[in-house]
Amino acid sequence: MEKTINYFENKGAENTDKVIELVKQRKKELGIKTIVIASVSGKSALKLREAIEDVEIVSITHHAGFKEKGKLEITRENIEKLKENNITFYTGSHALSGVGRGISNKFGGITPVEIIAATLRLFGQGIKVCVEISIMAADAGLIPVDEEIIAIGGTAWGVDAAVVLKAANMSNFFDLQIKEIIAMPRS
Repeated sequence: MEKTINYFENKGAENTDKVIELVKQRKKELGIKTIVIASVSGKSALKLREAIEDVEIVSITHHAGFKEKGKLEITRENIEKLKENNITFYTGSHALSGVGRGISNKFGGITPVEIIAATLRLFGQGIKVCVEISIMAADAGLIPVDEEIIAIGGTAWGVDAAVVLKAANMSNFFDLQIKEIIAMPRS
């Protein structure tokens, strides 16, 4: 089997449209039924829905307090737009940091989960995010763990990475399988 990977010169939001185009093509080729996307504001998830109508989309954002104590970064208005567009919305603690980061912040050092996250970042922040949101969605029961899905992640704003993977729950993390990299930044 021969497949191509799309590499971007730079990371970030400038790659969002191309990632969505590549995901749409790969979804069709593989018959993918579910896409999970990191979308803090909901905008990338809505853009994905505009491009692809015939797929289950799960939009993941991080926990309240990530930027400002006790507050989500997504607006109520955007949550309603996600619902209106038949996009499942989920907010939760990062699977690859969570309480571990709180321990490191308070006492120093690094936890094993943070080492896994740092290792995945060798492929870029977006690839790490793809794995992380897949675990979060699987743990919430929002995506299948017995079939291939597409996961879309990014670096700060927009999306710049996409993979085909078979998700796993946190308790079975090492059962997760990255099958293909669709796109990622080189930087």
